[in-house]
Amino acid sequence: MTDAQPGALMTAEIDQQPGMLATIAEHRADIAAVAADIARHRPRFALLAARGSSDHAAIYAKYLIEVLLGLPVGLVSPSTTTLYGARPDLRDVLVISVSQSGGSPDLLEVTQAARDAGARTVAVSNTRSSQLFSAADLAVDIRAGQENAVAATKTYTATLLTLYLLVDAIRGGDGGAVADIGERAETTLRDSADQVSHAVDRFRFADRVIAAARGYSYASALESSLKLAETSYLQTHAYSGADLLHGPVAAVDEETAVLGMTSAGRGGEAMGDVLRAVGERGADVLAVGSAASSMPAALRIDVPETAEEVAPILEILPVQRLALHLSLARGGNPDNPRGLHKVTKTR
Repeated sequence: MTDAQPGALMTAEIDQQPGMLATIAEHRADIAAVAADIARHRPRFALLAARGSSDHAAIYAKYLIEVLLGLPVGLVSPSTTTLYGARPDLRDVLVISVSQSGGSPDLLEVTQAARDAGARTVAVSNTRSSQLFSAADLAVDIRAGQENAVAATKTYTATLLTLYLLVDAIRGGDGGAVADIGERAETTLRDSADQVSHAVDRFRFADRVIAAARGYSYASALESSLKLAETSYLQTHAYSGADLLHGPVAAVDEETAVLGMTSAGRGGEAMGDVLRAVGERGADVLAVGSAASSMPAALRIDVPETAEEVAPILEILPVQRLALHLSLARGGNPDNPRGLHKVTKTR
């Protein structure tokens, strides 16, 4: 396989993730040092700033911080700073800017403005040479290595793991829940191959896909929706399972494919009624996660069980493979989706 073949880059970068995740888990001293600084400053609350896949990682971090640290968390609307010039009082506030490339001008401006307003700022990025790193008080390198495919895969999971290790270290944890994350990632990719292939056969003719989840896995639903849209040009939408039942379920029918993230834990358990409801409306339901085998779904992709807060790092892996092979089956090139660029510059 050469880089000229459609999907070669995305395939290679998906396959690099077990080794990359193991390395991040083993070398967490830099993350722990940043965590110690944050713990000393005892922030009143936290704000997260991000775009695209990084925004989904930030939503994952929102759940981590609220549940594991007991701090209120908000998501920054960058345009309030970049377009409207808002400058709220951010004294004693933790602001974490997440950007895989570190090249987003709006996140740079948000970070600089937050620091000027008294926040303790942290940049989480894959690019140590970026302006974002120098703009923040503290910086964490996600250590994913260069990513060439337009669709983010390894940078996304590296960001998730980095954010988990950061939050876990702030609460005094030692990262024990992810000590074997590399092995579990390898098992996930190896053992899900046939199930992914079956799902591709069923989903390749779909035009409308809904991704849904509860809790920590809501980030996985959002990322799944984005991956399927940008690689296969599908009409996709992501919902909290609770929100899906509060109205949008009325639009679900036999022409709808539903991807439900269902890892073991409270969030996954809450998805049973959601998947049952969409299945009764005729949807083609695919359950992904460590609790998939117990879900009312026609298709399942199993993932090794972990602590619930760690599950999003693993459950997205087979969905990346699904997006890759769906794109190829539909005649696309997931390495270079039409009209997309690796870094999107907004303000």
